[in-house]
Amino acid sequence: MSDKKAPALGTLTLDTRSGRVGRVMDFRWSHVQLRPPQGGIEWDARPEDLRPLNPRDDLSARVAELNAHSRSGL
Repeated sequence: MSDKKAPALGTLTLDTRSGRVGRVMDFRWSHVQLRPPQGGIEWDARPEDLRPLNPRDDLSARVAELNAHSRSGL
């Protein structure tokens, strides 16, 4: 992995390369696997491309996740 420390499992983070917000699901070799907060297909990101969410983005991602769960009946 790079010199930059990867976020902890379960953390919501911004992938600056793709502009997408994802929840850290796993670590594979030199990449971090992220999943959209509302569910979906995981993607790989480099740790150096990940940034913490600001409070507004964090709240927005958590609301999207809760809305997706309520629509699916979970």
